[in-house]
Amino acid sequence: MSGRSSFLIVANRLPVDRTVEPDGTAAWRRSPGGLVTAIAPVMQRRQGAWLGWHGAPDEVLGPFEDDGMELIPVPLSAQEVQLYYEGFSNATLWPLYHDVVAPPVFDRRMWDAYRAVNERFAEAAAEAAEPGAVVWVQDYQLQLVPAMLRERRPDLRIGFFLHIPFPPVELFWRLPWRKELVEGLLGADLVGFQLPGGAANFRRLCKRVLGLPYKSNEIFLDDRTVTTQAFPISVDFAELDTLVREPRIIQRAKEIRVELGDPEHVLLGVDRLDYTKGIGQRLEAFGELLGEGRVTPAEAVFVQIATPSRERVEEYRRLRDDIELQVGRINGEHSNFGTQPIQYFHQSYGREELAALYLAADVMVVTPLRDGMNLVAKEYVACHHDLQGALVLSEFAGAADELRSSFLVNPYDVEGLKRQMLAAMESSPHELARRMRTMRRRVATYDVDRWASEFLTALES
Repeated sequence: MSGRSSFLIVANRLPVDRTVEPDGTAAWRRSPGGLVTAIAPVMQRRQGAWLGWHGAPDEVLGPFEDDGMELIPVPLSAQEVQLYYEGFSNATLWPLYHDVVAPPVFDRRMWDAYRAVNERFAEAAAEAAEPGAVVWVQDYQLQLVPAMLRERRPDLRIGFFLHIPFPPVELFWRLPWRKELVEGLLGADLVGFQLPGGAANFRRLCKRVLGLPYKSNEIFLDDRTVTTQAFPISVDFAELDTLVREPRIIQRAKEIRVELGDPEHVLLGVDRLDYTKGIGQRLEAFGELLGEGRVTPAEAVFVQIATPSRERVEEYRRLRDDIELQVGRINGEHSNFGTQPIQYFHQSYGREELAALYLAADVMVVTPLRDGMNLVAKEYVACHHDLQGALVLSEFAGAADELRSSFLVNPYDVEGLKRQMLAAMESSPHELARRMRTMRRRVATYDVDRWASEFLTALES
């Protein structure tokens, strides 16, 4: 490490995962996921540092460098992982912010751990930032950090970005620690959200909880002004567009279709295994289409990738059991020898294999019950330079605001979901090209570089 940094990312996790090489030595590799893809290049260009947990509980590591990035690990105990991360972050805030799709847990021990860990992150950031530095805090796990950091280092320029939805006042009001969280976020100079609705919800909450006046996108405190603004996150369009033009990816996409029995229609879902993603609803709709004879296993195969997620949390273990029972029932009722209408994979895939899957899929089905943005939808669009492929997209994904040419659905309406899935399968090449061209223009224009640039320009101005 070269010392203090003038640009600092503060996130729950570092952008690398530890791996074990064949010879038994440990190494680091870039983590998958939208946050890392979006921010790592910006940090490298600015020669900044990234502060976060390295993924192993009860282990203390010193700062290190990897892939041109300066990384500052923040330690967490096993109990803190359970109470702060699996507990308050993902059993309290996650369901609360996603329209209470599952009931939130309100537990004082979880809150105490969340506050303590946020304090540790703020302390580490205060030590790592040089005078007048820009500090960009990420996401719902660290909502107390901006105020804690400002108290220690009022000289810093502090930004915060929330990657998930921000709920309406009526839902947030249930939280026993609502005042503390609002005050925590107001420590930032700029609070960013995926959509204008999230920013508006936050401004109304500040008025309701703290009596703070606001005008347009500004909230007025006694001694300063906090700006709230929407910055819809995106993907690296150029990188994906280049990747899917490579012969090996094109060949792999053809192989995938052959391995699936070369059906007329390949439908695809790619999600973390999470109760907000609407996986059960889309499988129910596809199962009913099979049962009604409107599609047959010979015509259509549904590939569902369900990446393992938060497997120590009871709600997620229950969800996995439910989805696997649903897949087994549908396949049991509709499979023929050698064909299964649903191909289900509870595992992670690398970027190249995902790109080949996107290219192979005729219909991408993205049906979250609530989602801040959903980058899978934008990745699919970026991978279809052939202007073919259909996107079935939930109205409750942030991406629906931008990708209006998709086949929009209400995932709670199974009949409507069935209609749109059929419409996507039956559309003409001309209609698909018209829709895809419009969506690609949007994703290409508002890519991840533009997202980061607009946020940082707003913060530094």
